[in-house]
Amino acid sequence: MAMEIDAEVLQAGEIEVRPADGLVSAGGRVLNLSVREFQLLVALMRHAGRIVSREDLHRLVWGGELRRGDRSIDVYVHKLRVKLEAALPDLTCIHTHVGFGYRLAPERSPRFHNEGTAR
Repeated sequence: MAMEIDAEVLQAGEIEVRPADGLVSAGGRVLNLSVREFQLLVALMRHAGRIVSREDLHRLVWGGELRRGDRSIDVYVHKLRVKLEAALPDLTCIHTHVGFGYRLAPERSPRFHNEGTAR
């Protein structure tokens, strides 16, 4: 009798998430994330390339309505960005869309200004 195994793998560029195993790798390196960071990344990965509102992220990760003035999403997005950028220094992975939410899409980002970038 064959066992049914939940082998869902979410992938966006060099980021790979295995939700059932609680594993995340970026650029071939395993990342050490808190439970909330992991849940936030899974929510963003399941909507990769699309803007997800702060309210939707709060509902998906914390399981309730976002209260006015609650900055927990922003704090955890920042923590997650720092860890992703440490593993993938040439990429920007989470993009802020002011007034709309956040979008996960690993994209090359110049770290320093040069003649080809705006100042």
